[in-house]
Amino acid sequence: MKVSTKGRYGLTIMIELARSFGEGPVPLKTIARENDLSEHYLEQLAAPLRNAGLIKSVRGAYGGYMLPKEPRDISAGDIIRVLEGPIVLVEGIEDEEPAKQALWKRVTKAVKEVLDTTTLEDLVNYEKEDPLEGYMFYI
Repeated sequence: MKVSTKGRYGLTIMIELARSFGEGPVPLKTIARENDLSEHYLEQLAAPLRNAGLIKSVRGAYGGYMLPKEPRDISAGDIIRVLEGPIVLVEGIEDEEPAKQALWKRVTKAVKEVLDTTTLEDLVNYEKEDPLEGYMFYI
């Protein structure tokens, strides 16, 4: 599974909103500027996140986006599924031998478990601790 810029930038939006939780709406312009991203692209990502109920928009001069619920109640899996679709590492495993099917199912289950048990609150807190220092992100 390869997470595209949709998933990565969507997580960026959500982490920024989690950082500001309870402080009012955050304009996408601010998120784009602080992360050196395209505001137009972030607007495209905000629509499916809003439609899924993961963010809500506030109109007006002091408007922007905010989380409708606590950061601890939104998982990385919720966000990735909205922006990337179902979490599938290997497609077409039905024709594989049983041992390979079992392997791919276990790996997929492990990835889903990590995504579904990692909340926005965790991601905000990870930034303070850097528990992934030294990890390689490719195989």
